[in-house]
Amino acid sequence: MTADDAGSGTAEEREAWDAAAPDGAVRDTGARESAAAEALDEAPEEAPEEALEEALEDEDQPDPIALRLEQLILGAERRYTPFQAARSAGVSVELATRFWRAMGFADIGQAKALTEADVLALRRLSGLVEAGLLSEPMAIQVARSTGQTSARLADWQIDSFLEGLTDPQETGMTRTEIAYPLVELLLPELEEFLVYVYRRQLAAATGRVVQAADDAEMVNRRLAVGFADLVSFTRLTRRLEEEELGELVEAFETTAADLVAAHGGRLIKTLGDEVLYAADDAGIAAEIGLRLIETLTHDETMPELRVGIAFGTVTTRMGDVFGTTVNLASRLTSIAPKNAVLVDGAFAEELSRTGDAPVSEAEAAEAAAAAEKEGEEPPSYRFALQPMWQRPVRGLGVVEPWLLSRRA
Repeated sequence: MTADDAGSGTAEEREAWDAAAPDGAVRDTGARESAAAEALDEAPEEAPEEALEEALEDEDQPDPIALRLEQLILGAERRYTPFQAARSAGVSVELATRFWRAMGFADIGQAKALTEADVLALRRLSGLVEAGLLSEPMAIQVARSTGQTSARLADWQIDSFLEGLTDPQETGMTRTEIAYPLVELLLPELEEFLVYVYRRQLAAATGRVVQAADDAEMVNRRLAVGFADLVSFTRLTRRLEEEELGELVEAFETTAADLVAAHGGRLIKTLGDEVLYAADDAGIAAEIGLRLIETLTHDETMPELRVGIAFGTVTTRMGDVFGTTVNLASRLTSIAPKNAVLVDGAFAEELSRTGDAPVSEAEAAEAAAAAEKEGEEPPSYRFALQPMWQRPVRGLGVVEPWLLSRRA
């Protein structure tokens, strides 16, 4: 970027140029460029130990052990301000800020808190845009989806096992002091495992897209969408201690995740007392819904459960699902009887079409009688469907729910 560019850039970039200039410098466009270049040239030359000591002298920096822990995890010391990192990556401060915010990083002003990895990430994302492989909005979306997913994963791992493993074992040692050697041992293994799981999930998702019938179906697909909701959860929150409530939610989410995965569905998200899952096949979604009811019914520690499932066109974005089908599944869950699965008419039709359930019990009886007369095996159905009273559903008009059960 030239001095003229700096003078004509955005207000945010001009402020960044001014922030880079030393105290007392004349803040014209030429001074901005030379001052920023000097600041950038000086920062990378510092040795890790010197950078650490300099950072520790600043009262705004974290304590020494926390900073060493950060450097261990990031694999590099703090070297750049946001302006310097953007300049080194060859992108505008405005675009860099958009990327960082999409990834879920807080604004840090012009503090020297970024590393070489931050510069490399900017170069990679902007390089994909420059090469025409991603549009800028798509690159922002990639940054946002990755940031949101990894943030939740990091929080879950810290809450689930790192906090327990770092309980002080010796008098005088803090949790942070115990965490450092533990992270040093776990980090390489967890990183390798994360890449392995990501590649496996990417392969599965790619396979589903390749099998789509046409381009429109890749984004707007016909799926079975199910909600499973714990009954009277609000009352439980008043009665149980926080730790007990946390254990109950974790047990519910773990059970649901295991059952959904084992039977070929996909867990979309968990909402504490509720899980949302999807499946390409209505029979798979029905099996998951009934398995959830059966499993939790035999667990005395678990409250009752309601499940609602709908089938239809669904829009997928960033790993989530949207549309009328999703809304209908949610409404069916709210009106389902306790420990029961309620489905919509389209789902019932799909089960009948695939031969997983009879259109009606009268038709099933006729088919069985005809098969017996011909000396053949009668049709075998996995599920039974019982029509319920039509009723209005808020925002969706009148629907005819069906009660789903296993066929004896």
